Amino acid sequence: MKRRSFLAGASASFGLGSLTAPSWAAAGAPDFITAGNRTDKTSWLVGLTRAGDVVFQIAIPSRGHAAAVNPEAAQAVAFARRPGRFAVVIDCANGREIARLETPEGRHFYGHGAFSADGRTLFTTENDFDAPAGVLGIWDVSDSYRRVGEVSSGGIGPHEILRLPDGGIVVANGGIQTHPNMERAKLNLPTMQTNLTYLNTEASIVDQIELTGAMHQNSVRHIAIDGDGGVVAALQWQGAPTRKVPLVMRHRIGTSVEFLSHPDQHLLKNYAGSIAVCPQTGEIAVTGPKGSTIIYFTQTGRSAGSAARSTASGVAPAPDGGLMITCDGGLVHRVDGAETFVPVDPEWSWDNHLIAL
Repeated sequence: MKRRSFLAGASASFGLGSLTAPSWAAAGAPDFITAGNRTDKTSWLVGLTRAGDVVFQIAIPSRGHAAAVNPEAAQAVAFARRPGRFAVVIDCANGREIARLETPEGRHFYGHGAFSADGRTLFTTENDFDAPAGVLGIWDVSDSYRRVGEVSSGGIGPHEILRLPDGGIVVANGGIQTHPNMERAKLNLPTMQTNLTYLNTEASIVDQIELTGAMHQNSVRHIAIDGDGGVVAALQWQGAPTRKVPLVMRHRIGTSVEFLSHPDQHLLKNYAGSIAVCPQTGEIAVTGPKGSTIIYFTQTGRSAGSAARSTASGVAPAPDGGLMITCDGGLVHRVDGAETFVPVDPEWSWDNHLIAL
C-alpha cells in the first residue's frame, strides 16, 4: 500500500456519526459497544443499548481497552490493554472471531485503532518499544486484515487516534516510554514529551502541538472532535502529585492550545479518563475513574458542574441526545444538565471507553 494513498477516500471522522448498517440489527441493535469484565475475571466485548440492555457479550482473550467499529459492517476490533499484543476482529452479529491481529516483533498495541471511512483500512496505535518510537500500523481489511505497513505517529506513546472532518488524522502521543519487559512501568517521566500530531492524507505531519516547560509531564491520552472540527483532549498528569495543572485542553490546527479550568478538577486525582462532546449542545464531559467523578464544560469552555459517579469511565454521545457515561452498576444519561441513572447487571465492570454506534 503506497504511503501517498493509504488514507485516500476516508473523509469522515472516526468515532463520529451514526451507523445504520442493517447488520447491526442482527447483533441486537446496540447503541454502544464497550469492553467489560465479569466478577469471575473474564473479559468481554459488550453491546449495550441506551436502556441498559446487554444485547451481546463476546469473549476476548484478556482485559480490553477500546474498540474500533467498521463503518460498513457489524464488525468491531477489540484491543488489548497496554502492553497487550492482541486485537480481535469480531463479527458482532454472530459472535464469530474473524481475525486475530498480532503486532510484529518489537511492537505492541496501545489500546486504540480506527477504520477508514470506507472500512477498507484499519489503523492502530503501536509502540516500537526498542527504538523507542510510536507508529501507526496499517492493516488491509479486504485481505483478511493483513498488515501492509506502518508510519510514524510523530512521538512516543501514541494512544487514541481520530479522523478529522477534512480526512486527516490526529494522534494523541502520550509521551511516556514503556517496555513490555517492565510491564506498565513509565521509563522516561523526567524527560517525557507529549503532543498532538496532525497528519494529512499522505501521512505527512502538518501540525504538531507539544506541551513544553512546566506542562511537559501532562500526558495527552484521549481525545474527541467537537462540532467545529477542533480537538478536545483529556490529560493525565505525571509530575509531582501536589502540583495543580489543567487536565483538559482543546486545539485547532494553526492556533495555540487552550487549557480549560474547572473548580472541581482536583476530584479527578490527576487522571482525566475519557472525553466526549455533545453534538447538540457542545457540552464537554470528562470522566475520572480514579476519582469517581465527571466534570463538565460548556461549549465555550466554562465550568458546567460535576457529578460523583463511582468509577466513571467511558463517555460517548447518546443516540437520543446528550451524553452517556459508564460507571459502577450501569450508565448515566446526561441531557441539558440533568442526569438519569440507567442500571445494568451489577456483575459487570467497564473499561475506559464507550463507543457510540
